[in-house]
Amino acid sequence: MSNVLAEFGYGEADIKAKIDYAFNEIFRGGNRFYFEVDDGDFHGGYMVDTGNDDVRTEGQSYGLMLAVQLGEREIFDRIWDWTVRYMHVAEGENAGYFAWSCKTDGTRNSDGPAPDGEEYFAMALLFAERRWGEKSYGDWARAILHEMVHKDNEPMFDPATKIIRFVPNAPFTDPSYHLPHFYELFAKYGNAEDAEFFRDAARLSREFLHKACNNETGLNPNQSQYDGTPTEWGGNRSYFYSDAYRTALNIALDWDWFAADPWQRKQAAAIQKFFEDEKQFDYVHSIEGEVITPAFREPDASETGMLHPLALKATTAAASLASDGDLREKYVRLFWALELRTDKRRYYDNLLYMFSLLALGGQYRIL
Repeated sequence: MSNVLAEFGYGEADIKAKIDYAFNEIFRGGNRFYFEVDDGDFHGGYMVDTGNDDVRTEGQSYGLMLAVQLGEREIFDRIWDWTVRYMHVAEGENAGYFAWSCKTDGTRNSDGPAPDGEEYFAMALLFAERRWGEKSYGDWARAILHEMVHKDNEPMFDPATKIIRFVPNAPFTDPSYHLPHFYELFAKYGNAEDAEFFRDAARLSREFLHKACNNETGLNPNQSQYDGTPTEWGGNRSYFYSDAYRTALNIALDWDWFAADPWQRKQAAAIQKFFEDEKQFDYVHSIEGEVITPAFREPDASETGMLHPLALKATTAAASLASDGDLREKYVRLFWALELRTDKRRYYDNLLYMFSLLALGGQYRIL
């Protein structure tokens, strides 16, 4: 994996220290949002979305991925055990999926799933099987992938387009859910009968991202139709906002792992060019780059509607993994100077910062 931080002069010891510090702040420090529970023979762990005071499959699956990447097996097992105990749906129309949101005591807020969580669960579990030689991890992953593709009532991949859905019953998608680098590995490590499906899904997701990302700005909508056009399904969903910040990191990591789509280099350069004037980080934008004065402003957002500025800066910097532009070093140095959030909204921002740090430091790896 590329180590862009080392490329621009940062020492291995300093990179490791930065990774260790960020991981410990998330999982062990005074501003952590990972917590453990011990109840008899049950030893669980959960990641709190501090902005919404709940536990989400997003956060649980991200926690698993960070733990397996950095070899933290106890944390991995605690998070997975909590997830299975409280989030796995055993019956009803969502059987085989995971409830996307729970209270911190495990009570479900919903039985409905969110496909981004399932994608990360499957990939983290497959990596865990390979890293620690425990087949049960892989068995869980392959069961999840089977449901995502084959579930009779509501599969997570649209059968006609092989595109990941926003939720199983929604006829639209979320560009940040598109993980072609994961799909390549699902084809290799997952269910043999679905290998062709996932190779197609990887190709089609890359083609979809060409349509969803604006060629001039590099920006993509929060949610979109299957043809990439922004959905008008309420609020901020057609803007470059929140979920959408993950797409640049996903594209950059896909390039770093597989280098299958040279367009990704142009997209990475475009989004870095758009934010060259760093004042742009303070605003919500349309995908064409127009500043939006939001009527939808969420609690804790800035006056301009920005809710996750650290996440946006970190993932734009992560685009340096792929960019063929001349701003790569500028963003690496900007990233190195960033500090973790300590306020109520630290969950999402610090997780995307952590993934960007691993990617730029060559530690977000195929295991």
